Amino acid sequence: MGSDDIFKKRRADRKKRTHDFKTPKANSFLIITEGEKTEPYYFNGIKKQILEQIGGTVDIIEVPEIDIYGQGSSTGRLIEITEECVNKAKIIYQNIWVIFDKDDFPDFDSAIATGKSKGYSIGWSNQSFEYWIYLHFSYSDADLHRHEWNKKLNELFKQYNLSADGYEKNLKDLYDLLDSIGGVDAAIKNAKRRMENFRDGIDTPSSYAPGTMVYLLVEQLKAYLK
Repeated sequence: MGSDDIFKKRRADRKKRTHDFKTPKANSFLIITEGEKTEPYYFNGIKKQILEQIGGTVDIIEVPEIDIYGQGSSTGRLIEITEECVNKAKIIYQNIWVIFDKDDFPDFDSAIATGKSKGYSIGWSNQSFEYWIYLHFSYSDADLHRHEWNKKLNELFKQYNLSADGYEKNLKDLYDLLDSIGGVDAAIKNAKRRMENFRDGIDTPSSYAPGTMVYLLVEQLKAYLK
C-alpha cells in the first residue's frame, strides 16, 4: 500500500470515528409511541410548550400502530423499534420512554420487563391511553374496555366544548385542549391516586386495571415548565 493510500485510509477512519461518536445530551427525551396519532399529538403539545419556554430536545418518534390481528405483531416489536432508534440516533438521550397500551396484547408484561432491562422507562396503560385521557376529567378505578373509555371521552369532550364532534384520535391540539381546563394537573393527581397501591416488581401491569404510568413522563416533562 502506497503512502497516498495509507493517508486516505487514515482520513476515512478518522471520519468514521467522528461520525460514530455520540454526544450525551442533557435534558433530552426520546419518546417512542405505539399509536400514530393520539399519543404523538398529546406529547407534541408538551414539546411545543417546552421549546417555546426553555428550548431543549424532545424528539417524538411516531411508530405505525401495531395490529396483532392482521400482522402478528406485538408490543415486543415496539421495544425492538426503540432499540433501533437509539442505535441510529446521533446523540445519547438522557431519557428514553416507550408508550404503549395493553389492549389485547398477550406479551404486555414481558415487553415491559424487556424494555426496563434495556434501561428504558415504560409508560404503559391498562387498558388503553384513553384511560389516561379520562383522568384529565375525573378519577376512576373502573375496569373498562378501551371502547367504553372512548365513549365516555366522546361525551366529555362535547360537555366541556372541547370538540363539537366529541373525542377523536386526530385532535392535533389534544394536549392544549386538555390543559385549557386544568386537566393535565388533574390527570397527574388522579393517576397517582390510582397507582399508589401498585407494587412495582410484585404486581403485574396486565392485572392492574385500570392503570397507567404515563403520568410519570408527563410530570417529568412539566417540571421544565415551572
